[in-house]
Order: sequence, then C-alpha cells, then structure tokens
Amino acid sequence: MARSKTGDPMRQPVAGWLFVTPMIIILGLFLVVPIGMALWVSVSNWSGRGSPFGGNTEFIGLKNYSDLLTKQGLARQDFMTSLRNTFYYVLGVVPLQTVLALLLAVLVNQRWLKGRTFFRTAFYFPSVVSSVAISLVFLFLFAGSGAINGVLAWFGVHGPNWFADPRGLIHLLGDWVGLWNIDQPPSGLTGTKVMNLSLWEWVKGPSVAMTSIMLQVIWTTAGTFMLMFIAALQDLPTEVEEAAMVDGATARQRFWNVTVPHLRPTILLVVTLGIIGTWQVFDQMYVMTQGGPAKTTLTPAYLSYSAAFDAQKWGRGAAMAFLLFLLIFGLTQLQRWLLRDKDAAREKKLAREQRRAAKKEVPA
Repeated sequence: MARSKTGDPMRQPVAGWLFVTPMIIILGLFLVVPIGMALWVSVSNWSGRGSPFGGNTEFIGLKNYSDLLTKQGLARQDFMTSLRNTFYYVLGVVPLQTVLALLLAVLVNQRWLKGRTFFRTAFYFPSVVSSVAISLVFLFLFAGSGAINGVLAWFGVHGPNWFADPRGLIHLLGDWVGLWNIDQPPSGLTGTKVMNLSLWEWVKGPSVAMTSIMLQVIWTTAGTFMLMFIAALQDLPTEVEEAAMVDGATARQRFWNVTVPHLRPTILLVVTLGIIGTWQVFDQMYVMTQGGPAKTTLTPAYLSYSAAFDAQKWGRGAAMAFLLFLLIFGLTQLQRWLLRDKDAAREKKLAREQRRAAKKEVPA
C-alpha cells in the first residue's frame, strides 16, 4: 500500500499558502493598494478628476503636509483647531467610558443580582444601534426645548441651546470662579499664539456642543467595553478572591488589589481601542454639527472628509488622514508604555541581558 503524502512536512507550507492566498489577494486589493494610492494623492496635486496616476497629476512633495504643519494660513489653523477639539474629546471620553464600562461589568457580574441577562442586554443595546439613529435622538433630547433642558428646569436651571453653544467648559469654569472674564479674556493668553491658535483658544476646553456629543458617545460605547470586562472578570480564579476574603480583605481591597491587577490586559485593550476610536470620530460630527458651532466640534477625520469631498482638495485631505494615523500610532504606543506591567518588563529586560552575557561568554 502506498504511503500517504498528506503528512509530508514539505507539503504543509504549500497547503498553508494555498489557504491564505485568497485573503492576501483581498487585503491587497482593498487595503494595501488603496493605502498606497492615498499616499500618492497626499504628495500630488490630484484634483479628483480622472485617474490620480494620469498625466494631469503632478508630484508636489510634502507641500500638503507643510500647509498643515508649518505654513501660516486657514488650513493650518483649522487643522490645529481640530486637534485641540479632539484632544479634549479624547481626554473626556476615554477615561469616563472605561470607568463606566468597568463599573457596569462589576455590577452585572454579581451573583446576587437578579435579571443579570436583562441588564447586560440593556446596557449593550446602544452599542448595536446605528450611531446615526442615536445621534438624531440626541439632537432632539439636547435641543433648546428638549427633554434635557426640561429636566434641568425642574431644578431651576436654564439649560443652554446645547448644539449651538460654542463656549468652552474651561472658559466657563474660569469665569464662574473669577479667574477671568469670558467676554474680556486676559491679554497674556490672547496675545500668545502657538501653532496658529492663541493660548486662550488652546485652554478653551470642550465646547458645550462637544460635551453633549461626548455624553452620547460614552453612553453608546460603554456597553461594548462592558462585555470585554465581563469576560475578563469571569476568567478571574475564584480561589484567589476567596483567599483574599479569608485574609480579611474588604470588598474595596479585593477590588483594587485582586480584581484590577487581573484586569490590566483588558484595561490596556479598552484604553487602546478607546483612543483609536475617539481620534477617528466622524459620524456624530457629520450628522449632528458639521463641525460647528464656530468650528468647536471640528475633528481631523471630518476635516479630512470636508477638504476632499467639499473643497476638492484631495491631497490635503489625504495628508490629514496620514497625519492622523501617525498621531494615533504614537499615542497608542505611549499609552502601552505607560500601562505596561513594570515587573514583567523588568524581567524581560533582565532575561535579555542574561542572554547577551551568555553569548559573550561562549568561546569562539
């Protein structure tokens, strides 16, 4: 009887490549090639008509990038405004959605809670609903005569016209505590400019309009991250928590000293996904504000879309997209370094040093 060839180790790599080749072709056509084309558009003067590789398209180098980063003008000012807006957006959304998701996960993971399946479904439901539909609902809720202002009126508070109010929260807070007059800002802040924006504009904080969008996003995304935390909590060995209870640890001590260290990889994942998602925010701004009022909800993603599809400046829009990619990549690497397990990193470093020392000791 002839020996089967299926176990031949020489054929295994060939079979593996045959299985992954269709996906490699699909990724190449719909991911790698478009990225390469966008990179070419960012360094060319393509007008959006015809092929970007046609004879009417010329290579202009880094002009689109210099217009956004070094050249004085409206393009640089709008780009810096979008970065400022998104910075405050990320600073407000990522920590709050992470904490809220963790608290919800701990709550619905309790054994004594009745109807846990119902609450998990209810908290996760906003995450599966269309963001456009939720944005339209929030437009009605936060309107000048909407439900939110109606509830505030019960407590004697006159709510603002949320999506038409460009005032920044830090400006309002400083005016409230008497640090400055929002109508007559300090000349030292208004007279000093950094990257086309004055210091007064940099310390503005999220606008009232941006704050309402932040509340919507936190409510929408917390359910998805809650599921990630639930999966990690259910993976926590019960013996460890029972041992902490035997040692006399309180519920608070068990949470901070047992649960949170176990959730470190999940927290890293949630924060990473949160940073990526918030810096790429687009649909809420497109549906609810179109960057207004007074450009206080302008974001790099929406500005890139507007530059390309509205102003027909495709090279500038592509350049914004690549700058946004570099920014997100740098920030994710930074937060990975900040949230790393220092003990594990120290052990890896020591192991590398020992391997290097062992190689040096090996005689030639």
